Amino acid sequence: MAAKIPPFVVVVPARFGSTRLPGKPLLKIGGESMIRRVAARAGQAGAAQVVVATDDERVVHELRGCGDILVCMTREDHASGSDRIAETAGYFGWPDDTVVVNLQGDEPFAPAAGIRAVVATLAGDEAPMATLATPIEEAGELFDPNVVKVVRGGNGRALYFTRAPAPWARDAFARDRGALPPDVPFLRHIGIYAYRAGFLRRLAALPRTPLEQAESLEQLRALEHGYAISVSPTPEPFPPGIDTAEDLARAERWLAGQVREKL
Repeated sequence: MAAKIPPFVVVVPARFGSTRLPGKPLLKIGGESMIRRVAARAGQAGAAQVVVATDDERVVHELRGCGDILVCMTREDHASGSDRIAETAGYFGWPDDTVVVNLQGDEPFAPAAGIRAVVATLAGDEAPMATLATPIEEAGELFDPNVVKVVRGGNGRALYFTRAPAPWARDAFARDRGALPPDVPFLRHIGIYAYRAGFLRRLAALPRTPLEQAESLEQLRALEHGYAISVSPTPEPFPPGIDTAEDLARAERWLAGQVREKL
């Protein structure tokens, strides 16, 4: 029997002007926009509310008629998805103890079990923030700067997040960088977070940090300011998020493969 988790809301930050893939929320995968797919996944996970936080009326228009999905118009100048979600929490007036899941707008195939797992991770640890990870099994993935890596301590909390290969297997990579040594815990970070609304507001009020800006990774702001992030393995695979045109083409192929398997 699955462990009981507290009620939660899901907010999907959907910035229209992505630098690597402009207009990303409205791009189609299998004939359906990415933002509709992400919001539907949040609903399937059992969220008490699903809100899309956007800065563009075109996203608002795309979501009209989508059942119980709410839309919050936010400022254009937010530095990160968490900042956009903090504005959303203020708009809805959520109490400080409200569990808020930040489901990235480029995760159209996020499994419902994974969304619930990040809530369970937050509920089971005193850390104010939680996220998920999954093993990296190919060298190409480890060396890809579009794949964010997380180094996790023995207590299950994040030591660092980076776009660089980490941890660096010194001796193994001195011999061969085309294969991963089997005894090193290489982990891909999955871009989903859970926090309570009170901490989210505190996080958004903190100044951006040097490592956050250097790596362009919002979660480093929490670490640099001394806050812990709990990291759990995902219970089901998360197909990689979509950041580039190549990712979009891969997602189309992945979806086509899923459809064939059901036939």
